[in-house]
Amino acid sequence: MSSHPIPTRVVLLAGPSGSGKSSLAALAGLPVLRLDDFYKEGDDPSLPTVEGSEDIDWDSPGSWDADAAVAAIEELCATGRTTVPVYDIATSARVGREPLDFGTMPLFIAEGIFAADIVAHCAELGLLADALCLRGRPSTTFRRRLLRDLREGRKSVPFLLRRGWRLMRAERGIVARQSALGAHPCAKPEALTRLRTAMSGAHDASRAPA
Repeated sequence: MSSHPIPTRVVLLAGPSGSGKSSLAALAGLPVLRLDDFYKEGDDPSLPTVEGSEDIDWDSPGSWDADAAVAAIEELCATGRTTVPVYDIATSARVGREPLDFGTMPLFIAEGIFAADIVAHCAELGLLADALCLRGRPSTTFRRRLLRDLREGRKSVPFLLRRGWRLMRAERGIVARQSALGAHPCAKPEALTRLRTAMSGAHDASRAPA
């Protein structure tokens, strides 16, 4: 495997489901790795369930393949390219694979609700530029998440309502947990400022003499 000619780093963008991670990543104008594509498939026997329910707990890190996500980040930082699964949330299944080619970009975003869970690993590998956790009002997050999930037909309406209510009550704890894992909690304006700072630093590093 050939080395990437420019030092590439990742910004991990975490936050509760519906907090606006995808829209912020798009606004930043950087290449994006969707960490939700590393969910386990619905027939995986290791999937956790919500306590007191038969619902699969898709908000537990146990529903997600952290090792595969870190491997993809490591390959993107080393070569600018990788191949990732294509995950269909409605069917809880991987429906294919697709190549990603970020070229010689010195910085990219990896966003998803479990991004904070790999902050320490990415930092140990020397790949981390920054780690952010988007936060806002739980009621706003609930509304945004429900409208998105209904529009995209992600799961059944009863499931989405049960999940949405549970997540709204748990949101402050979710942010606290992700912050403890190393993701800086902030609203959208501060997140954009930190992204611009990371972009400036990455471009300066790419221009530095070897």
